[in-house]
Amino acid sequence: MEQVELVASTVTLIGLVAVALAGVGILGLVSFSVSQRLKEIAIRMALGATKVQVLAAVLRQFAWPVALGMAAGAGIAAAASGVLRIALYGVSNLDPASYAAAILVLMAIVGLAALLPARRALRMDLAKTLHYD
Repeated sequence: MEQVELVASTVTLIGLVAVALAGVGILGLVSFSVSQRLKEIAIRMALGATKVQVLAAVLRQFAWPVALGMAAGAGIAAAASGVLRIALYGVSNLDPASYAAAILVLMAIVGLAALLPARRALRMDLAKTLHYD
């Protein structure tokens, strides 16, 4: 029984590291994407767009890829869970609560990763941003 707990703890640790690496990667990708759109964001704000509208535009850019990734990931996980059924004790391999929890955690990571660079871009100096380039 101790061996099963050790394997479960190891797999959990590997999963947490994978989620942390995915979060850092998403944050880097979103930061790069937002930095490429700084001039567009500055123009929108100079033309009178509110911060909420600009923030919504930035977040909307990532909505479809995230939704498609979540759907594809849930489908692949459901298909692969039959193989992992051996290691699941007392839990169905298609446990909806587990899938919902995983999707919510990943959506929170993506939302936070998109929100941080977007908020940083909203605090920029419009005159300096529009002057360069």
